[in-house]
Amino acid sequence: MPAIGVLTLHIHVEDSHSLKDKRHVVKSLKDRLRERFNVSVAEIDGLESWQSAVVAAVTVSSDRVRAEQVLQAVEAHAATILGGALTASDVEWI
Repeated sequence: MPAIGVLTLHIHVEDSHSLKDKRHVVKSLKDRLRERFNVSVAEIDGLESWQSAVVAAVTVSSDRVRAEQVLQAVEAHAATILGGALTASDVEWI
């Protein structure tokens, strides 16, 4: 059965002093996740905040096990990139 998984990443960019600073961090993360894992990635909340962002990564797979593996790898890689700036994450299934 097909599975659609949505990984939500909550990010706090403490060193950001402008939207431009934050967007640089978010864009870099989005580009790296897209390239490495072939997932769809978008900033979905915190668009006008200088220091916080919510980014969602979505994968579609023919089975849930594979989708879970992809999202776990995305989360681990995001944690490596962001370090302490990644404050929370969660997964939803559609």
